[in-house]
Amino acid sequence: MAENYSKVGVGEGARTELHEALHLTGAEVSINVLPAGASVPFMHAHRNNEEIYGILEGEGAAEIDGERVPLAAGDWLRVSPAAKRRFFASERSAIKYVCIQVKANSLEEFTASDAIIG
Repeated sequence: MAENYSKVGVGEGARTELHEALHLTGAEVSINVLPAGASVPFMHAHRNNEEIYGILEGEGAAEIDGERVPLAAGDWLRVSPAAKRRFFASERSAIKYVCIQVKANSLEEFTASDAIIG
């Protein structure tokens, strides 16, 4: 591992967690694949962490606090910690998505305000 960066390849598994592989210190990132007709087998919420989901391929839906939210490639979704959520692939298509988990309300600076130029 280089001192100032980490790099890994992501295979074709059903779930790849990058926390340990990249030595992440401020977020958890996972790449997830649900085959057509499949779903995450449980509802869940979090104590502190919000989740940001990016749909990379396919289509499906999320159930969030009893509401069904359709999802397709290119969609991004933020879910607050307390919301109960579960994900589904459509009957005709697998769904591949990235999940980024971070502590809610922890971002103090971003992009240009956090940058050091030069």
